[in-house]
Amino acid sequence: MFDTILIANRGEIACRVMETAQAMGVRCVAVYSEADARAKHVAMADTAVHIGNAPPAESYLRGERIVQAALDSGAQAIHPGYGFLSENPDFVEAVEAAGLVFIGPSASAIRAMGLKDAAKALMIEAGVPVVPGYHGTDQDDALLAREAEKIGYPVLIKAVAGGGGKGMRLVETAGDFAAALASARSEAQTAFGNPDVLVEKFVTQPRHIEVQVFGDGTRAVHLFERDCSLQRRHQKVIEEAPAPGMTEEMRSAMGNAAVRAAEAIGYSGAGTVEFIVDGSGGLSPDGFFFMEMNTRLQVEHPVTEAITGVDLVEWQLRVAAGEGLPTAQDQLSINGHAFEARLYAEDVPAGFLPATGTLSHLHFPDMVRADSGVRAGDTISPFYDPMIAKVIVHGPNRAVALARLRQGLAGCEVAGTVTNLAFLGALAGHAGFGKGDVDTGLIARDIDALTKTPQAQARHLALAGMAALGLTDPGPGAGFTLWAPLRRSVQLLWQDEVQTLSVEVVSADLQRWDVAGAQVTAQRSSGRWVLDGHVAPQVAVAGNDITVFDHYGLVFTHIDPLDQAGGAAGDGNLIEAPMPGLVKAIDASVGQAVSAGDRLAVLEAMKMEHALLAARDGVVAEVLASAGDQVEAGVALIRLEAEESA
Repeated sequence: MFDTILIANRGEIACRVMETAQAMGVRCVAVYSEADARAKHVAMADTAVHIGNAPPAESYLRGERIVQAALDSGAQAIHPGYGFLSENPDFVEAVEAAGLVFIGPSASAIRAMGLKDAAKALMIEAGVPVVPGYHGTDQDDALLAREAEKIGYPVLIKAVAGGGGKGMRLVETAGDFAAALASARSEAQTAFGNPDVLVEKFVTQPRHIEVQVFGDGTRAVHLFERDCSLQRRHQKVIEEAPAPGMTEEMRSAMGNAAVRAAEAIGYSGAGTVEFIVDGSGGLSPDGFFFMEMNTRLQVEHPVTEAITGVDLVEWQLRVAAGEGLPTAQDQLSINGHAFEARLYAEDVPAGFLPATGTLSHLHFPDMVRADSGVRAGDTISPFYDPMIAKVIVHGPNRAVALARLRQGLAGCEVAGTVTNLAFLGALAGHAGFGKGDVDTGLIARDIDALTKTPQAQARHLALAGMAALGLTDPGPGAGFTLWAPLRRSVQLLWQDEVQTLSVEVVSADLQRWDVAGAQVTAQRSSGRWVLDGHVAPQVAVAGNDITVFDHYGLVFTHIDPLDQAGGAAGDGNLIEAPMPGLVKAIDASVGQAVSAGDRLAVLEAMKMEHALLAARDGVVAEVLASAGDQVEAGVALIRLEAEESA
């Protein structure tokens, strides 16, 4: 076994790898960018090496710096985690050329599966079923359009070097093909440096089911399947294992196909073979098709660990150190059911835009496994993926595991940034999902219900008012005297509306609140506040922001009377950057007449492109940014001429 390994990654996966490696007695070396100097993975490591500036291209994608850091720190091997350089065959060769071990597959295996079109041809040779489509090298626009017509609409355009939903577009009709192709190519070029695409038949009621495989370079086994059908714009949201409705016949067929795929390329280490499954008539052994193989550890690997009892990172280390497969296929079995929910810093009402912020409070209930790369006090950076944690639960069956997921999500407490926690909770409570009736279109069909904003009740406002006025633990100066209770008032901002509250502090243990005409009584007993019969949830205060941890976190802003005169409201004429990012394109010019919904600019953030649209008809007065500018959230990009008053 290795004495020392370097983890060529950051965040939760770097922490995850260290947990297992250090438990095995292996010394861990972290690498970090300027933005991550105080990050959790740096604090966990036995030693850490600074490798560059915040942008990934200047740090985590600098393979030569990482290799040198491994040599300088005495590491014998490099674990790539996922993302960044994990599926870069040139990096694998550089690692091996330096006399180090790459904890993962060979460069040739990565290359074999790196391009979707070549991988599909290889899978056909190996007897693995594939989706009908065009996987050729001729990228002529007209040819691709003709091939789409042959396949039959709807079709899916996919970047050949893609992953994570980037460079992917669903096209329903021939008239939409050209625009979708241009958009997919642009995003593929940005994310992968390769604009080539393939075109496939789109399965109308698709399920995304993948199989975990593990090889030693010669033989391979599978560790059963995961269902990843709950997706938004091709991004996985909640994963589970095993797949609901799976039969032993189909499990065997898919598992055997995945093993054939792995053995066909001499695969070593952990990998995932992803299949698209036709769920329109139930699961059938002839209704699954190869999509791609991820030649690395997957984000959702914990659900497989939960149902098999296998530590996949330990297996990675052992096989990379020269051991054979730890377990034969007939020794592997499924125990119970597991779910994983991806908790992100995202502004759901704004269309799931990635968010930033400093985590003023972060707590996970004991009943969940929370794989996280951040702690309270850490900052969600605009330079990297905004994941806060993966919330994992396990139970003896699907119903129990799902109930634990709902309870676990309800017990998560995050303050300091907006999150998708309420969205995850709505998904966990979705009736169709509860019955196992899932496909990749579920979220899109029910998006309005799933993103409905939680409503604050009078007791929540009263509790926020207590926190704003310092009345959750009132002392002698809290506003009451021995001879008469005194009144105080406070203003809170909730969903862009100002709420004025008043309180009568009767004693240190009794308060009477007036919330927009509703009366709320707050009584303290045995050290806990009870508001109108409800035990008060936890509260976090950071500056003027108050988070009440109910309904997945309700955020109120305390309006300081001294600040009310400051800050005039915007005039509605500015198109601003909704998040930090790179201005990819400006589609407007001074004097141009635009209509509501017209695309005025494209902002690239966290490897995704976001179109900024005109909110109303108007005329462009100023263009305040140029393509290539790096901008912060809230920066004005375009100004429209003021509307004439009637």
